[in-house]
Amino acid sequence: MSFAFGPALLFCPADRPDRYDKAAERSPAVILDLEDAVAPADRAGARESLVAHQLDPATTIVRVNAAGTADFAADLAAVERTDYRTIMLAKADSPDQLRALDGYGVIVLCETAAGVLAAPALAAHESVVALMWGAEDLVASLGGTSSRHATGRYRDVARHARSAVLLAAGAHRKAAIDAVHVAIDDLDGLAAEAQDAMASGFAASACIHPEQVAVILEAFRPTPDELAWAQGVIAAASEEKGVFRFNGMMVDEPVLRHAAGVLRRADAEK
Repeated sequence: MSFAFGPALLFCPADRPDRYDKAAERSPAVILDLEDAVAPADRAGARESLVAHQLDPATTIVRVNAAGTADFAADLAAVERTDYRTIMLAKADSPDQLRALDGYGVIVLCETAAGVLAAPALAAHESVVALMWGAEDLVASLGGTSSRHATGRYRDVARHARSAVLLAAGAHRKAAIDAVHVAIDDLDGLAAEAQDAMASGFAASACIHPEQVAVILEAFRPTPDELAWAQGVIAAASEEKGVFRFNGMMVDEPVLRHAAGVLRRADAEK
């Protein structure tokens, strides 16, 4: 199963079925969340809502609780009563945890120290379609108190984890998903982060509020100048052999792949 979601993935609490359709209208893909967004006492009801109010399986992901917990087993039992076949596994840290998810496309959420270190092994598993990282749980797993400096910039350990998960995903040709931007009102910061995610190779960015969706979509959308450059490079390549010069820039195979990526993002918007 290939990764068919993005570039914006909107979390929606599974215990709020009144928000399901609204989330699906606002975002290309929805993550129905049975984990952090739902209080433990409300999870049983959330599972029934998941079954009773189903969205399009092609654009819906279900985040389940960590493997080995009672909630995990109950979550899976509920998902099996639906048509959903893409699962996000919270706090993944071992390929052994994926045995129970055979038949599903799995997005592993590397959000603990152990999970980040296990990212290469998780990415190699055949059931995994994407990897996502999470900053807040990661820092909590280390005994820290904040993933960011007062300026909003990620601390070095979070930046390392972000890169490590992206590299593990890329090494195994799996998609990578950037973490949520928890400062909901900081749309400028979100835009900068999403633009960096796109340029770095992330396939999508997750978000927690509908207003963040449009910002992410815009960040992943090629600008007119980028599109014109990519079209020009590809056109010039059909008339050139080997390395050539285009608008003062050396163009070789990696640059051609960059241009092709811009065109793919443009096609995805159609």
